[in-house]
Amino acid sequence: MNHPVRRPALVTALALACAVALTSCTAGPAAGPGRAATAPASADPASRPDLKPFYGQRLRWTDCETEGYVCARLTVPRDYDDPGNGRTFVLPVARAAAGKPERRIGSLVFNPGGPGAAGVASLEEGMDASFGRAARDRFDIVAFDPRGVGASVPALTCTAADDEEDGAEEPEAEENATEPAASEGVVPLHPRTDEERTAADAGARAAAKDCEQHSGGLLRHVGTQDAARDLDVLRAALGERELTYLGWSYGTSLGTAYAELFPRRVRAMVLDGAIDPSLDWSQRVLSQSAGFRRSVDDYADHCAEVAGDSCPADSPDAIRALIERLYTRAGREPLPVSEDSSYAEYGGMDATAVLDAVSMAMYTPEDQWEPLSRALAAADAGDATGLGALDEEEPAEEESAEEEPAEEEPAPEDSGEGSPGDEDVTPVDNEGAALTAVNCLDVPHPRDLDAYWDVLPRAEKAAGVYGTAGVTAELTCRGWPSGGRTPHRVDADGVPPVLVVGTTGDPSTPYAEAVSLAEQFPGGMLLTYEGMGHTAYGRGDACVTEQVDAYLVGLKPVRPGATC
Repeated sequence: MNHPVRRPALVTALALACAVALTSCTAGPAAGPGRAATAPASADPASRPDLKPFYGQRLRWTDCETEGYVCARLTVPRDYDDPGNGRTFVLPVARAAAGKPERRIGSLVFNPGGPGAAGVASLEEGMDASFGRAARDRFDIVAFDPRGVGASVPALTCTAADDEEDGAEEPEAEENATEPAASEGVVPLHPRTDEERTAADAGARAAAKDCEQHSGGLLRHVGTQDAARDLDVLRAALGERELTYLGWSYGTSLGTAYAELFPRRVRAMVLDGAIDPSLDWSQRVLSQSAGFRRSVDDYADHCAEVAGDSCPADSPDAIRALIERLYTRAGREPLPVSEDSSYAEYGGMDATAVLDAVSMAMYTPEDQWEPLSRALAAADAGDATGLGALDEEEPAEEESAEEEPAEEEPAPEDSGEGSPGDEDVTPVDNEGAALTAVNCLDVPHPRDLDAYWDVLPRAEKAAGVYGTAGVTAELTCRGWPSGGRTPHRVDADGVPPVLVVGTTGDPSTPYAEAVSLAEQFPGGMLLTYEGMGHTAYGRGDACVTEQVDAYLVGLKPVRPGATC
């Protein structure tokens, strides 16, 4: 999540202890046994008459609050199975105009990751600068907040508003108070005893109940399948016959879902930091956890090259030992922080918070390894304040959630109507709530608690505490509404060649996922970036930029085995 440019690496799936893992698996041909047949053209998801009012919208552009960008709003049905019921999402959209309008090709829509990252805020923070000059010259760069995310109306939240006065919810809040709070005691990275596992489960159930209490009516409607259908409504509202799209990290899931639903509406698609849809929840945990563990080893091995004298110890083994020492100490008692730290109210940083900070710093080594190194040294000396501040962003401006009334949108009548109170509160930052909601809905999870504990030994063997903490984090999804999706290989017959970009040292979406996803797409192309950190395009490598831009602008294919 970073300033002034919100880099894709920092608006992706959060670290292991606070997010559903997103990882990779096996590769395979684009067609074969077990793949569903492609729906005939007559079954086009957008062909229904009751969707015409939404597809008939045209965006009304006005100046954004940030100079240089224009903004609009898009109305989409909350429930695509019943689009005429009057309930909608109103999605913010923003655009940076093509640098050479006389040579403009069209709109290039992007998703910065998450799930839960607000595309409009990312663009207004300067994310268009992550695109190559050739792409910026020839395309309008367009972003949107997915349903339930950011300034979407309504927006997800898993916490009560300070001024919440809905008496109907008070009894449930009192009931919650009788359960063990997630913050009571120290939750270990590897819960081994019955007491530790009971506490972990209670904390996860409390978190899920909070989301149900405050966003229950939305939770079944924020999955990636629906977001992909929104993306097609946006394509139509932009006046584009075909979609040109770039997705980072979770944005690759959104792009894949779009390609499966609307394969013949894709002009060009770049998926950077790939997520393989064929993995089940445990495979995702194990693979991503192993990716983070490898990246922390990379940090220890290459710290001197990247962070120089800032390294917290004088050898790779000593750096690894220091990190393990901090995990152990924080597992016994939270590491001390200053009074003005955001962790002060919790008594310091527990082991999960320390693991989160270390893991998140693996996303962009060029930006984060130096401050991580200084923070680790300070924490080892008794002050974890700097470690706790690593993932803190500049405070978001209080933009008052002041969505324009939905009645002003060029959409069906009563499109702004929804559940009572739905539109009353838009949180300043709901990325965490959206991340949990989308991941839990998209990936089926077992209801049986023992299924999670059964995976712990494999997780420990594959990735140590990164694996066990990742499994524990999945508990929040145990009682989540089911989204109906199951792990599957890509089914997008008829889609033009899709470009998948994979980074060999990616901590969050391991390189094997990119290999697998590229092979699953018919005619899929793979561009390999040999480096560390999460995602490749927009992080300064000219080779990646040139090849991606050549594909986006001129549809130039990337040769087999292409490596940067």
